[in-house]
Amino acid sequence: MSTTPEPAAPDSPRVLTALAQVEQAVKDERITAGAAENIRCWLTEERYRDYRDNVLRHIDEEQWQKLDDVFWTIIPFGTGGRRGRMYEIGSNAINDRTIGESAQGLADYVVSYHGGKKPLSCAIAYDTRHRSRHFTELCAEIMVAAGIKVYLLDDYRATPQLSFAVRHLGCDCGIMVTASHNPPSDNAVKVYWSSGAQVLPPHDKAIIDNVMSCQEIKRGNFEQALQDGQIEVVTEKIDAAFLDAAAGCSSPGPRDVKILYSPLHGVGEAAVVPLLQRDGFKNVTVYEPHRQPSGDFPNVPGHVSNPENSAVFEKPIEQARTEGFDLVMATDPDCDRLGIAAPKTTDTAGEWGTFTGNQIAALLANYVLDKAAEAGKITDRSYIVKTLVTTELVRRIAAAHNARCVGDLLVGYKYIAEAMDREGPADFLYGCEESHGYLVGSYARDKDGAVACMLASELAAELKAKGQSMHDYLGELYQRHGYHSEHLINVFMEGSEGMAAMKTLMKTFREAPPTSLGGMKVKQVRDYQNQTVTTIGETPESSPLEGPVGNLIIMDMEDEGNYVAVRPSGTEPKVKFYVFTRLEAAESQDLDSASTKLADRMRAIENDVRDFARVSVT
Repeated sequence: MSTTPEPAAPDSPRVLTALAQVEQAVKDERITAGAAENIRCWLTEERYRDYRDNVLRHIDEEQWQKLDDVFWTIIPFGTGGRRGRMYEIGSNAINDRTIGESAQGLADYVVSYHGGKKPLSCAIAYDTRHRSRHFTELCAEIMVAAGIKVYLLDDYRATPQLSFAVRHLGCDCGIMVTASHNPPSDNAVKVYWSSGAQVLPPHDKAIIDNVMSCQEIKRGNFEQALQDGQIEVVTEKIDAAFLDAAAGCSSPGPRDVKILYSPLHGVGEAAVVPLLQRDGFKNVTVYEPHRQPSGDFPNVPGHVSNPENSAVFEKPIEQARTEGFDLVMATDPDCDRLGIAAPKTTDTAGEWGTFTGNQIAALLANYVLDKAAEAGKITDRSYIVKTLVTTELVRRIAAAHNARCVGDLLVGYKYIAEAMDREGPADFLYGCEESHGYLVGSYARDKDGAVACMLASELAAELKAKGQSMHDYLGELYQRHGYHSEHLINVFMEGSEGMAAMKTLMKTFREAPPTSLGGMKVKQVRDYQNQTVTTIGETPESSPLEGPVGNLIIMDMEDEGNYVAVRPSGTEPKVKFYVFTRLEAAESQDLDSASTKLADRMRAIENDVRDFARVSVT
C-alpha cells in the first residue's frame, strides 16, 4: 500500500540549500525581503510542514516572481474579510492554510470568548466560485473540531442569507465563502459575529490575533460530522424563513412591470426570483446567458461579475429593448449588490441607461421614505444610514421626509449594521452605500441584493403606472434637492511595490494636499486617520475631527457639496478616489444644462487629481 512521503525536514540539506537560494534571491532583487521572511517560515516552521515540498519545488524551478507575489506579505483582514487570489501556497494567497488559519482563529476566539458557558454554533454558506465548496468543508471541519455545531447552507446561497441565518438560528458566528464581485482568480471568507454583521472591534482584532498566532489547524471529518449531527443542513429552512422576512419589507402597489434579471453566474436566482414572485411580480425572466452558476463568469465582459460595471448590462439591454422589458437588474455573484438599467423614457425600445450606485441609493431612499410616510411610519426617531463616501443627496432626501440620516461612517456595511444596532433596529428605515449595497428591514445586518431588487421592481411598477421613467424620477429628485454627480476613480497598485506607492500617495495627500481641484479652492482636509481637520491657506490650521478612525481623507472645496475622498480599498490592491459635485436646486431646473456643467467640473477635478497623484487612473 502506497503512503504519502514525509515532507523534507527543516534542517535537511534540501531545505538549507533552498534557504541559501532565498537569501541570494533577495540580494539579486528577485524577491523582496518580506517575501523571503515568509518563505523562511514556511520552510522551517512545523505548522507549514504540509506545504514545504511545494515551496521547495517553486524554489528549484526558480519561480521567484510567483514566490514574491504569494509571499511578499501576510494576507490581511479588510473591510470584506480575508480576500485574495487563490494559489496552493503562500501567506499572501487564498489556500487551505490561509483559509484554515482564518477559520481556526475564529473558532479559537469564539470558544475562549464564551468560556464554556453555552453550546456554540456557526452558520456557513458559499457561492459559485472555484473551490468555494472545498473551503466550506474545510471551515466546517475546523468548527466541528473546536466543538462548535455547524448549520450549513448546502447549496449556492446569497451572503445576506448567511447574515440572516446567523441571527435566525442564534449562532455565535458565521462564515461566508465568497469573494463577492472580484475576478475568477479570487476567493475569500467573510467572518460574521452573532449580530449577523461582519466582525467589528473589539472582536476583529482579537480574531486577527488568533489567526496570526495559529499553529495547528484541527479538523474533524465532514461526512462523519454530518452523520453525527454536528453539521446540520438547513438550506430549505433558511430559504423559507429568509423569504418570509424579506417579503415582509414589501409595500402595496402596482406590479405590472416586465423584468429581466441577471445573476451574473452567481447565486442570486435562488433568492431574487422567489422573492419577486412572492411580492406579486409575475413577469420575471432570468437572462439565460448569465444564468449558469460558474466561477469563471464566462459570459460577462472581462469575466468580472460586477453590477457596478455598466458593461455587464450591454447584452441584457439588447434583449430588453427587443422584447419590451421595462427593467433590467443584475446582482453580483454573492447577491449582496444590485445594478439597474432602465429606458430613458417610457419607450422601452428607445435609449436605455444604467444607474450608478449613488443614483440607485437615492432612488430607493426616496421610494422607501415615501412609502414609510404614506404608512405613517416616520417618527422623530426614524433614520436612514449611509457611509461617508455615499452621495449626500440621500441625506437631503431624508431631511425632506423629516427623517434622520446617520452618515458619518467608514466604508463597509458592517458599520451600517453597527449603526442599526446602536440607533435601534425598530427605527431603521434604510441603509445604503455607493458600491451598490442596500437594505431595508432588520432581518439581516448586511446589504441584500434580493430585497433591493424587490424595492427597485416596486418603484419601476409604480412609475410605469404613472407613465414616468426611472430616469425622469431621478431628474425630479435633482430639481428638488440639487443636481448631484459622483464618480469613482480606481488606481490599481498591485504587489509590494504597489503597496509602497499606495502608502506614499496617502502620505502626500495628508502632508501636502492640493490647494485647488477643478478650478475650485480646497477649503479644508479631513483626515480620519489622524482625526484632524486642516484648513488650507498660507497658514494652515488644524483642529480635532470628530468621527470614525480610518484611512480616509476628504478634501472639501469652497463650493459646498463639492469634495474628493481618498482611501485604499479594503478588498483589492487599489486606491479609490471618490469625486463629488453638486449644484444648488435653483441651478438644477434645466437638467441638461446642469448635467453639462457638472460633467465639465468632474473632468476638471479628475484631471487635477490625476496630475497631482502622478498615476494612471482607470
